[in-house]
Formats: sequence, C-alpha cells, structure tokens
Amino acid sequence: MSVVCLESLTFGLGHLVRAADGLGERLRLLTRDPGYYAHELARLPAGALDVVEVETFDTEQVAAALAGTPELRGLISSTDTWTLVGAELAARFGLPGLATDVLRLTRDKVAVRNRLHAAGLTRGRAVEAADAAHDPALRAPLLKEVGLPAVVKDSAGTGSQNVFLVRDEDAWQTALDAVAGRKLMGRPFAEPYFSGPLYSAETLTWAGRTRLLGVSSRLMSPEPYFREEITAFPVAFPAGQQADLERWLDTVLAALGYTDRFAHVEFVLTTTGPEVVEVNPRIGGALVGEGLCRALGVNVYEAMVEAALGRRPGLLDAALPGGPAVAFVLGYPAEPGTFTEVTGLDRLADMPGAPAWYPTKRIGDPIEHLADSRGYAGIVYAEGESAELATHRAVAAACGVRVHTAPFAPPVAGPAHDG
Repeated sequence: MSVVCLESLTFGLGHLVRAADGLGERLRLLTRDPGYYAHELARLPAGALDVVEVETFDTEQVAAALAGTPELRGLISSTDTWTLVGAELAARFGLPGLATDVLRLTRDKVAVRNRLHAAGLTRGRAVEAADAAHDPALRAPLLKEVGLPAVVKDSAGTGSQNVFLVRDEDAWQTALDAVAGRKLMGRPFAEPYFSGPLYSAETLTWAGRTRLLGVSSRLMSPEPYFREEITAFPVAFPAGQQADLERWLDTVLAALGYTDRFAHVEFVLTTTGPEVVEVNPRIGGALVGEGLCRALGVNVYEAMVEAALGRRPGLLDAALPGGPAVAFVLGYPAEPGTFTEVTGLDRLADMPGAPAWYPTKRIGDPIEHLADSRGYAGIVYAEGESAELATHRAVAAACGVRVHTAPFAPPVAGPAHDG
C-alpha cells in the first residue's frame, strides 16, 4: 500500500516516512531533482522510501508514475508550486483530497481577499492591477480606490517574491512599473497594507472543524522589503486571545470552503484586530513542520498521511505532551553570487539551545535574489523554554554563522564579426 508525495517542502520527509510506516503505508517521492532533498535523504536509512525521478512539471509524466505505483492509496502535494496539479491528479485517480476549486481559490490572493471582504472578515478589498501596470493613465483612479499605504504583489506569488510596499504616489508608480516588467506566477494586484506584527497560524481542519496547533512569530526585514528572517513557535498569547484567534481562524477557513487538512495562515495583528495576509493550503515551510513536531511532542506529519488516506486525523483530538519552544534564523549572504561555503558552524556546539544548521542550498548554487526568501542558503535552529528564549538563542547562534558567495563570472563576449 502506497502514499505518493508529489515533490515536498525542503524539510519534513523523514517525519513523513516515519508517519507512513506507522500507518502501514509505503511512502514514494516523485521529484524532478532528488538532490533538493539531500539533507533529509542522507539522514534516512537506505530504502526507507521509494524515490522516483520524473519531470514533475509535466502532468502526464506524473500521472504515468502514479499509474505505475502499486496499491496507490493517497497523494500528498504540500508545496505551492504543485498544489493544483496534485489536486487535479487526486481527482483523476479517485484519491481523497480537498475540492480542486477550493485549492484554486486559496492559491488566488485576489479571490481570497475579496471572498473574506464579502464575508466581513477584512476591511480591505483586492483590486486587479494588470491594466494599470501597462497603462499609466489608469494608475491614479486605481490608487484612489485602493488607498495608502498599499501593497502591490503577485496573485499567486510565494516566498515574499514580487511584493512592493507603496506609501506614496512615487512608490505607486515604481511598483506598477516593476510588476509590468516581471514574469509573475499569477497577475498583479493591489490591496491595503496592514500595519502590525506578522504571525502565521498553524491549523488542522477536518470536516469543517479547525484546531489551532499554535502561532508562529514572523520577524521580517526592514521596509520596503518583506524578507523573512526569524521565526519562533509557539507564541504565548493570553488564553483568551488564543481562543479568540482559533474562532476567527475557523470562520476565515469556513468562508473559503476550506474543510480539511493543514493550513498555514499568515496574518497581521492590527490595532483593530487580525487581518489575513494569505492562506496557504499546506503545513508551514522552512522548519515550521519540524518546529511543530518538537514543540508539540508529536509527529504532526501522521495527520498529513491520514488526511491523504481520507481518514480523520487523530491530531484533532490528541493530547499534546509538548516539548521545547523553537526558533530559527534564515541565513542570507551579504552579496549575491555563487554559493561557496558556510563558516562558523563549529561554534554552534558551544552555544545554548542545541543549535543546528539546516542547509537549503548546495555549494555552487547561484544566489541572485536577496530581497526575498529565494536568497537564504540555510537555517540556524535553536530551542528554549519559551519562544522568546528560543529566539534569543537562535539569533545568538546565527551571529557567528556566515554564508559566503563569490561574484558571478562576467558574461563571455561573443566572437567579433566584420562589417
């Protein structure tokens, strides 16, 4: 009996393998590049899962790999890139899964914002900006409709890519000029900018009932960028506020028709209450899943496998033994270039909080973008008795770690041609 994972987040495969084994299932990973999971695969026993190399951007090749999977019983698609392909293939093969139209909605930030606005769950609307990006004459009316401050971004973006903060008319023009010249995953749009600290709620929903597993803090770079830098879990909200957040999240997910599985809901706590930034139909990325397992004291990935099999996850009702709070710092180089090495890792053994380095890039990889999460080469992780103490330890450990790059080689000039 097999459960297939269509690509995966960078970390979590080990937990998935153990969860599948515990449920009597064999995990099979379909990937276009097994090297992407080198860190996780190196820590698993040989033969712990089946790794099948296939062009995962080709839906029919993936379908053929699924057709060749013995006793296929479930499909896991936990990345933004392959969410909709996974939903389409789950429906094609008659496998359990959330409705494709619901997943398509969550991957469209314009549709999410406006659905929530219609339900009275956000004070701002999203406004399409493709026409204004290419026609300066349409920009002033659009700015009046959206108001300031605002954000211009990609309707299907991920990792804080192509997000532009707008505080005045000059920044508005700059943002629209920028999106007009970029290849987006979706389409450009504008929405109000909500001021306040950013968090992400880690939730599990089944049959329309949502359990809040906890809230992660999200410390970002200085404006005008939205680069993720430090995360900690679980944030210690007062009990009453935690309960209010759980009820609010249940209402938000219900408004989107999100009835089952994990969700990673980013929100800002403003002076008038929480405001959704985006809803991701998956477990959190980077080391969020690892942090959930350690801080809650259970393998939360068992719920992911159970959901893929169409079973009500036991995590919805489980007593959580708990564990250490966790925090992690994303390691960015000072300059773009070719990734050459990481120094300072030898110092981690003498630091409190059992800090560890989790690599996300391989030596020789190009690092071109430092304004968003495409630029980090690894993660410094640490633990503590509270999220606050874990953050202090992770930041202290990360202070001595340096990601190094070498300048990109200059382009080679082509041969000269006579007249």
